[in-house]
Amino acid sequence: MYLVTIALLVIIVDQMTKHFVAGHFYVGESIPVISGFFHWTYILNSGAAFGMFEGRRCLFIIITAATISVMWFFRRDIRAGDKTLQMGAALFVGGAIGNLIDRMISGLVIDFFDFKIWPVFNVADIAICVGIGLIIWSIIKTELADSRNV
Repeated sequence: MYLVTIALLVIIVDQMTKHFVAGHFYVGESIPVISGFFHWTYILNSGAAFGMFEGRRCLFIIITAATISVMWFFRRDIRAGDKTLQMGAALFVGGAIGNLIDRMISGLVIDFFDFKIWPVFNVADIAICVGIGLIIWSIIKTELADSRNV
């Protein structure tokens, strides 16, 4: 149950921050927090990570739905896995749903964290990246442990 709670928290924080930015900034506005390093920059992204495959809304919705379906299919394996795998899956699903909500409503994902040396991103993107990292780390740990037991 705590995995669902984590995913829901990611979705809530993601959507709240996006609604804050959309309500207080105009598209393209950039406010320096640490000048030249970190800004709040409101952009609308019709693509995937880093703006790739721009304008492919239906494709992203299908891929996200399929990915969440696969995670649902493997839910028992995820629950049986270690805490790292479980946390990674919860973060990943929460982030995927956060961005899916934007795509379903407007076809555009709201991004606002701008470190100037990296494409602008949002809370859902952070959750997806950290989630994937934790899933990979869990798989590596499991494989290393299994190889030592052989």
